Amino acid sequence: MFQLNNTLVSEEIIKNHFQCNVSACKGACCVEGEIGAPLEKGETEIIEKYYDKIEPYISDKGKKKIKEVGQYIFDSNGNMETPLVNGKECVYVHYNSDGILHCGIEKAYSDGKIPLKKPLSCDLYPVRIKNYSSFTAVNYHSWKICSEACSLGKELQKPLYKFVKDALIRRFGNSWYSELERVAKRLKQNN
Repeated sequence: MFQLNNTLVSEEIIKNHFQCNVSACKGACCVEGEIGAPLEKGETEIIEKYYDKIEPYISDKGKKKIKEVGQYIFDSNGNMETPLVNGKECVYVHYNSDGILHCGIEKAYSDGKIPLKKPLSCDLYPVRIKNYSSFTAVNYHSWKICSEACSLGKELQKPLYKFVKDALIRRFGNSWYSELERVAKRLKQNN
């Protein structure tokens, strides 16, 4: 771990490689897991405001679940997250004709319909952020369904922190990311 401003960052995000390989996993991260994608307050506001633009990009099952529980839910700690269909599939899943799953929010963004790319927690994955009272932890989350992404990242020599560059900048800003690059360069020189 090392400190950047008020963040504690795991060296794993520098040492590990990653390149999403959706052709191998078929978008399993959208349908696996036990909780929905964590959401920021600003994200829920955008989802509420632009839901009519997002709705055409999501499955009928997702639309039905949203009618039942809403566009987002609160977990036991009061944190917001996307609802799940049958305890697995994110309500915002978009099914492509090729059998690969994508984010309906991201599809709406790509088509210029909404200003939100996708939830930050999804954009950052496999980096996970946890806020504490005096600092924010920035960690790597290893998940078996992403093993092909790790292999491809290693083959392409794509460090994880570079794979999630835009998301890290979106969360922490350009100067924070520039400092992260300096730390990565020092660590590489020392190894």
